[in-house]
Amino acid sequence: MKTLTTLCTTLLATGACAVSSQRAEADTLYKTSFDCAPATLVVEKLICRDPQLARMDLELYRLYRLALTDERSVPHPDKVMTDQRFWTLARNQCASTAEPKACIRQAYAERAHQLRQGSAIVRTKDPSRLTEGPLAFHCKGLDALVAATYFKAGPDVLYLRWATTSITLTQVPSDAGQRYSSQDARGYYSFSQNGSQALLQRPAGAPLSCTLEPTG
Repeated sequence: MKTLTTLCTTLLATGACAVSSQRAEADTLYKTSFDCAPATLVVEKLICRDPQLARMDLELYRLYRLALTDERSVPHPDKVMTDQRFWTLARNQCASTAEPKACIRQAYAERAHQLRQGSAIVRTKDPSRLTEGPLAFHCKGLDALVAATYFKAGPDVLYLRWATTSITLTQVPSDAGQRYSSQDARGYYSFSQNGSQALLQRPAGAPLSCTLEPTG
């Protein structure tokens, strides 16, 4: 260890150790629901080498397997299986987008929301779970409730949906509570939550005050 440290100190000026560290990090394969070793698809390679996406992949697979055991799932497990195949094909199309990682992250967040929304078994409290929700917020100025599904992915992800609008936000530093933000072609979004109270910021509009609806 001392020899390696000395060598790195000697080579620091040339940046050789930094390059070696970057290569090691790039070569790291994280645990996923599929075998990363033979992976050839661009999207699968991205997931295998990104700790956040790998965590989202494992959690989504857990939710999917639970949905298949729920005869009361909406849709029915047979349809869940079909939908999952089409979802996988759509996720793989993220390789051709301008921001593949953001596209993949959004795909996982939205699918987790769908599975949790459709099955009580999927929403079962589990110490190993990385997802919560969907919870419902009433925001002043919006006729529809805002559904919120949380993904503990490090950094955490929040999927919001209301009426015909949906957005996937990533957690950012906050002095109080949790704050999530994102930007797309429509503009900037943010959701700041402290307990049962939240503020929803949409493009070209004033922040909306939101209150968490009671769960029965």
